[in-house]
Amino acid sequence: MTRESDMPRNSLITLLFYVIAAYDGFLGTVFLVTPVTVFRWYQVTPPNHMGYVQFPALLLLVFALMFVQIGIDPVRYRILIPYGIGLKIAYSGVVFWHWFSSGIPGMWKPFAVIDTVTAVLFAWVYLSLGRDN
Repeated sequence: MTRESDMPRNSLITLLFYVIAAYDGFLGTVFLVTPVTVFRWYQVTPPNHMGYVQFPALLLLVFALMFVQIGIDPVRYRILIPYGIGLKIAYSGVVFWHWFSSGIPGMWKPFAVIDTVTAVLFAWVYLSLGRDN
């Protein structure tokens, strides 16, 4: 049962998950529908087959749907939050590894920074909700 004092916090948590769902949904859609345009805009050579872009794009759309689900009822769907943290850490880890070891096109760097911040926020939410239950 949600206490009256939890309502503002839960509203912020819901907003966080909806914003990240929109962000991942937007990126997934763009990379699914117009990946060549994105690569051209950033002057990055696309991979030799668009399947390498389409599959991660579809994964972003699946995770966006999961983030909407969490946003609907963060307490009930708290168990899903570690999967979101894992997604964000996996992407950021790969980008940061290549960024600092061998270089990576700049188009990927802002997404890694955003995903790192998101992973930290998701972890905070996960721990915060766990203390209350």
